[in-house]
Amino acid sequence: MIESDRDLQLIERILELKRRRNAIILAHNYQLGEVQDIADFVGDSLELSQKAARTDSEVIVFCGVHFMAETASILCPEKRVLLPDIHAGCPMADMITADQLHRKKGEHPNARVVCYVNTTAEVKAESDVCCTSANAVRIVEGLNDAEEIIFVPDQYLGHYIMTRAGREMILWPGYCPTHVRILSQDIIRLRDEYPRAKVVVHPECRPEVIALADEATSTSGICRYARRDEVQQLIVGTEMGIIHRLRKENPGKRFIPISKQAICPNMKLITLEKILWSLQEMAPEVKVPEEIRLRAKAAVDRMLEFGYSSIHRGSHAE
Repeated sequence: MIESDRDLQLIERILELKRRRNAIILAHNYQLGEVQDIADFVGDSLELSQKAARTDSEVIVFCGVHFMAETASILCPEKRVLLPDIHAGCPMADMITADQLHRKKGEHPNARVVCYVNTTAEVKAESDVCCTSANAVRIVEGLNDAEEIIFVPDQYLGHYIMTRAGREMILWPGYCPTHVRILSQDIIRLRDEYPRAKVVVHPECRPEVIALADEATSTSGICRYARRDEVQQLIVGTEMGIIHRLRKENPGKRFIPISKQAICPNMKLITLEKILWSLQEMAPEVKVPEEIRLRAKAAVDRMLEFGYSSIHRGSHAE
């Protein structure tokens, strides 16, 4: 990417303020390419928060969506967490509230609640254990003493887990509006066009899409899959922003998005200008109240007991 003089000036000002504030910039895999390029780390939401917790930075600029900044606040209460655009939310996370989950738990008093990391801090606080798309199957398999399992909020990830873990669950009818735009007919068409290409999709996709893929895995898993020597062409079924990272890390390989409609508008709200403003004003800040933070952290800690770090590795942004 060739930056304009204006972009170079912006980047220079951001880096200077970052040093002055003792800040770290984290970018999710779905962010704009220019945002990924300026970040200290690029990855998924939880691995980024874990990386931030291991640094001596006093400020975290989280280039993602609201629940991700909340997760950073849960794990790093002593740090100041900034979300450059406070309107960057997650429709899936908003599909369930803590009150709704509390009522569902009342209907199933003996159930254990597994919540996807794509949830609000309040929902995490109502849950027994958190999970990511990378470790969800492993966590559900580990709950063999649970009479029932409630899984929130993504019904498609939940269906994927049930097929892999061989365990029935009570699914909340949530979904990712971006991933449901990826259709099976698009894979069929692209396989004809690129017969030597592998197909990898995110497990938030519809079951019929997952059934056609060579592999379904998390965003970090997609990045690892792309690095395989035998993969020279890859048809990718997730949010378009990851294509930037895949091409950057794998020059000479070809990456084809399954659907150019798979764009999350919330992930695209953060820009270089907003990062600069956020560092200048030290706002907007995301801070999880302590009572909720402690309960939500308990669910995240239980997930970490399943060995999250050993199965989920990220990338340092060059």
